[in-house]
Amino acid sequence: MNKITIIGTGSVGSTIAYTLAVYGIVSEIVLIDVNNAKAEGEAMDIRQGLPFCSSISIHAGTYEDAVGSNIVILTSGVARKPGQSRLDLAKTNVEITRSIIPQITKYAPDAIYIIVSNPVDILTYVFHKYSGLPENHIIGSGTILDTARLREHLSEHYNINQQNVHAYVFGEHGDTSFVPWSIANISNIPIDSYYTYLNGKHGPIDHEEVETFVKKSGGSVIAAKGATFYAVSLSVCHICKCLFTGADTTMTVSSLMHGEYGINNVCLSTLSIIGKDGLAGKLVLPLTDDEIAKLHKSAVSLRGVINDLGI
Repeated sequence: MNKITIIGTGSVGSTIAYTLAVYGIVSEIVLIDVNNAKAEGEAMDIRQGLPFCSSISIHAGTYEDAVGSNIVILTSGVARKPGQSRLDLAKTNVEITRSIIPQITKYAPDAIYIIVSNPVDILTYVFHKYSGLPENHIIGSGTILDTARLREHLSEHYNINQQNVHAYVFGEHGDTSFVPWSIANISNIPIDSYYTYLNGKHGPIDHEEVETFVKKSGGSVIAAKGATFYAVSLSVCHICKCLFTGADTTMTVSSLMHGEYGINNVCLSTLSIIGKDGLAGKLVLPLTDDEIAKLHKSAVSLRGVINDLGI
């Protein structure tokens, strides 16, 4: 029996619940929200479509109903408003997260926690600082969505299946993220030389253009439809699926650094291994000096926010 509790039933939280129900990888979903009526409505809406999916239990509840959860997904918080600084957003969502931590960990101390709310790297660090949970049970969604956007864009450029594209976004889920191009490849061919094998069908990629596309994708979707929730929900459900199947899988999630690449005491995304017990380890890949410098720039940026918040 697999049980997942989702805290926050906005667009992201409710779409995660819906996607999990369609996937059929969970037997019980508990939805918790400060607006209980909203949580009840989302649960009812999904429940009424379950005759066409796998049979699961989905209902609104309180923190006490999270008892026995294998996974807890945190999506609660406020969205960034026009003109609001990153620091102001962080202050608000850090306080929300800190208020939630003792309430949920009291009833689900053994669960694996997936932090999705933004700024995700800061809130993942907050969970490490204040929850008392084992480190391997705290996973930030990090740049898993950025990496998916990168692979989708590269696959379109070269008209190749996304599963053949192996490239990643490292660093914070934000402005200082970057692509370590030295390890990017398509079917084991270094990505910067892949086009030479295509008989002139495609030209080389523009690193700056691709990275700009990845960083601005979320904003483009928000400008067009008001919010982003499908892709991030699929990303989070992928993490859940990997946790439940128990097959170790590499992905760019946010986790606490302990000297990898010379970085300590900050959460950001590098290539990690996710298994049935949560974070199983990290792969310290052979980055170039320039790429390591970019990773340090990300760490410094995040450390600045942490210091400003007094965490």
